[in-house]
Amino acid sequence: MTLDPDTARRLRDGMARGVLSFPLTSFHDDGTLDPDGFRAHVAARIATAPGAVFPACGTGEFFSLDEDEYRQVVTITVEEAGGRVPVVAGIGYGWAQAVRFARIAEDAGADALLVLPHYLVAAPQDGLVAQLEQIAARTRLPLIAYQRGQVAFGLDAFRRIARIPGVIGLKDGHSDLDRLQRLTLAAPEDFLFFNGAATAEIQARAYATVGVPAYSSAVHAFAPEIADAFFTALRDGDDGTVDKLLRDFYVPLVELRDRVPGYAVSLVKAAARLRGHPVGPVRAPLTDPTAADLADLRQLLTTGLDLVGAAL
Repeated sequence: MTLDPDTARRLRDGMARGVLSFPLTSFHDDGTLDPDGFRAHVAARIATAPGAVFPACGTGEFFSLDEDEYRQVVTITVEEAGGRVPVVAGIGYGWAQAVRFARIAEDAGADALLVLPHYLVAAPQDGLVAQLEQIAARTRLPLIAYQRGQVAFGLDAFRRIARIPGVIGLKDGHSDLDRLQRLTLAAPEDFLFFNGAATAEIQARAYATVGVPAYSSAVHAFAPEIADAFFTALRDGDDGTVDKLLRDFYVPLVELRDRVPGYAVSLVKAAARLRGHPVGPVRAPLTDPTAADLADLRQLLTTGLDLVGAAL
């Protein structure tokens, strides 16, 4: 497959400029896809100039989309991006199904693919490498591997995937900084690394110390003012602002997120709805927040916006 050598450069430039945005997928109240709502939501994200936009990934409920819905989500994102920011679409499950999604993303005009952890089964290191080899051999788009859950690359396996033509980066969600430091030291010079921890801002400083300053921001999906203020403060070494945002907004957000499984997505959607974004509910098996948790979220969101001079 012929790869676009410009994609990695655009991603690297974007990562230095802003957070990585993971838009929410909009649904109607009956659970059907809302393309118009999604278009409005993703257009608003792109207008804030993120480093890149990642549709149909974890925050975008990739696992709940059928292939036609996936096509619409990626196509709309590419149309709204208009070449201004790279579009990295999520793919996943076993490699055969991942390739089906990859080809849809290719046709829709995506720039790269984020390979989400495979479905269900634990696998040996050789199998994790083979999974990426199979996908890379069948798409012209560059791949970013995502290690999280049952996917964790050892040093030897990492060296092997870094040599696969088309694999340009690794997103880490394990937060094992000892292991991650070993990987960054073993990586080719132009290899890309991403902090993919849940509510990544909490660990952004720690990740940066091992050479991984770029991170994904779920908060950007509902409060880009807060996400951008944190990114700027972190980049500029403004520890006072970083600490205040962590103490008064991000840490309480994580504590609220941890109350119920799945809140990492459904709280983000609820916060977006509080701000008037037409993203709708989550799809089962996720559940929307309880009334009590929603009230706490509203208060926390008001506090966070006040910190950066914005309003609900």
